[in-house]
Amino acid sequence: MQITNISEAKAQLSALIEKVMVGEEVIIGKAGKPVARIIKYENNQQPRQPGALKGKIKIADDFDVLPDDISEAFGMVDR
Repeated sequence: MQITNISEAKAQLSALIEKVMVGEEVIIGKAGKPVARIIKYENNQQPRQPGALKGKIKIADDFDVLPDDISEAFGMVDR
C-alpha cells in the first residue's frame, strides 16, 4: 500500500484522479498514517420511480387531529 502525503496529493491531484479513473485506489496520509482513501465513484442507484409506493402507504383519517392532552399542552384548547 503506497501512501501519498497531503502536500504531494495537492500538487499531483490531477495525476491521482487519473489513477483512480483506471481503477487504482489512492491512499492519502498525514504523518505517514493513512487518513483518506480515494476510490472511483460508481453510481449504483437506479433512477427513482414516481408512484413506486402507491397503494402501500395508508394515512389514518384522524392524522391531522391532535389528542386533547397535546393540544392543551400547546395552549390550543380553551379551558
